[in-house]
Amino acid sequence: MNYTTQMDAAKKGITTKEMEIVAKKENMDIEILKNLIANGQIVIPSNKNHTSLNPEGVGKNLRTKINVNLGISKDCYNIDEEMKKVQLALDMNAEAIMDLSSFGKTEEFRKELIANSSAMVGTVPIYDAVGFYDKELKDITAKEFLDVVKKHAKDGVDFVTIHAGINKETAAVFKRNKRLTNIVSRGGSLMYAWMELNNKENPFFEYFDDLLEICKEYDLTLSLGDACRPGSIKDASDACQIKELMILGELTLRAWDQNVQVIIEGPGHMSLDEIQANMILEKKLCHGAPFYVLGPIVTDIAPGYDHITSAIGGALASSFGADFLCYVTPAEHLRLPNLDDVKEGIIATKIAAHSGDIAKKIPGAIDWDNKMSKARQELDWDKMFDLCIDPEKAKRYRKESTPEHNDSCTMCGKMCSMRNMNKIMQGKNINILRADN
Repeated sequence: MNYTTQMDAAKKGITTKEMEIVAKKENMDIEILKNLIANGQIVIPSNKNHTSLNPEGVGKNLRTKINVNLGISKDCYNIDEEMKKVQLALDMNAEAIMDLSSFGKTEEFRKELIANSSAMVGTVPIYDAVGFYDKELKDITAKEFLDVVKKHAKDGVDFVTIHAGINKETAAVFKRNKRLTNIVSRGGSLMYAWMELNNKENPFFEYFDDLLEICKEYDLTLSLGDACRPGSIKDASDACQIKELMILGELTLRAWDQNVQVIIEGPGHMSLDEIQANMILEKKLCHGAPFYVLGPIVTDIAPGYDHITSAIGGALASSFGADFLCYVTPAEHLRLPNLDDVKEGIIATKIAAHSGDIAKKIPGAIDWDNKMSKARQELDWDKMFDLCIDPEKAKRYRKESTPEHNDSCTMCGKMCSMRNMNKIMQGKNINILRADN
C-alpha cells in the first residue's frame, strides 16, 4: 500500500520503518504510536531524501527532544567551524539540528549537514531567500518564497519553520496592542516587513495549500513558527501572541486534512507563573499538536547566562507538556555561539528535557537518576562518571581537588554522609579525627 507521509501511513494502518525505530527507542507499542501519529499528536520528521537519518519521534508520551541551532552568517562565515558544531551536537546525542544560515553558500553547508547528520534537520527558508535570489526582501515574490521551501525539501530537510500565522489579521492585532519589544522572531519580522512593504497578505498563509503540496511530496514536517513570540517578559501571553496561536491552530487542521505533519512553535520570554497556562493553551488551541519552545527564558537580565534562564523555563515547560526544546546558549542575545557555547547550551537543555521527563512520568526516565543515586551510595566514582551527563567535567573537577581518602571528596572528607552511613549500616566504627582501624 502506498503512502505520502508518516501521517498518511498511520491513517492507513501502515507501519513504516521509521515508526518501528521510534517505537523501539521509546519502548512504545507500535499501534499506540501509530494512532498518535494519525491524530497529529506525534510526528516523525523524516524527509524521503534524508538518507542518513536516524528517526526520532516528537510528541505525546515520548521523551522530550532537543534541537541545536547553528549556521553561517555574514559576520561569522566559517563552514568548517559550523561543521565542528554539527559533529559536537551529534556526539552529544542532540535529536535535531536547525541550520539557520543566512549568508553565502548556504546550499553547500545545508547539503553537507544533511549528508552527515543522523539527527533530523530543520531550516527557516525565509532566512535563505534574500541570499538565494540576491534580491532585497521587498522584491521577492510569493512564488519565490515557496520555491525556496521546495529547494530545501528537495535537499532533504526534515522540518521547516514557516511563519504562516503572521497574516493580516494577526498584524492588525499587533498594531493595536503596543509591545515593549515588538516582533523579535527574525523570520517573523522579515515576513511582517515584506507584508508592510508590499501591502500584501503573507504568501505562506495565502498559498498555504501550495505549501502543503510541497510537504506531501517530500514528507516535510511543518514547524509553524511563532512570529509573535514574546521577546520580553512584559510581552508574554499578550493579544498578539494568542491571536497568532489561534491562527496556527486553524492551519494545523488544514495541514492534517492533507496528511502533513505539524509542530507548533512557542515562546519565547515568559515569567515562571505563565508557563503552565501557555502549555495548556497551545495544546487546546492547536489540537494536541507537538509543542516546540525556545526556552522559555524566565528573566531578561542575564546575558551570558541565558542557557540557565532558558533551562529553568524549559524544565517547567517540558513538565507541563512541551515536547521539543530548542537549546539556548550563553551567547544568546550577544553573538554567534562558539563550540564551548554550543556544548553548554546542549547540556543545559538536556538537563531541562530530562527533568521534564521525570515530572511527566515518561517510562524509564527516572531509572537513570536511580542508577546515579545507587553509584553515589556505593561511592563508586567510575560508575558516577559513566552515568553523568558530562563525564569530562565531572572527572576534571574531582582531579583538580583530590581528597585524602578516596571514598570521599574534598567537600566533606571523612564527614561524608554516604561514607559514614555505609560504615554504620555495616556495623563498623566511624573514625573522623583518627585513622581508620
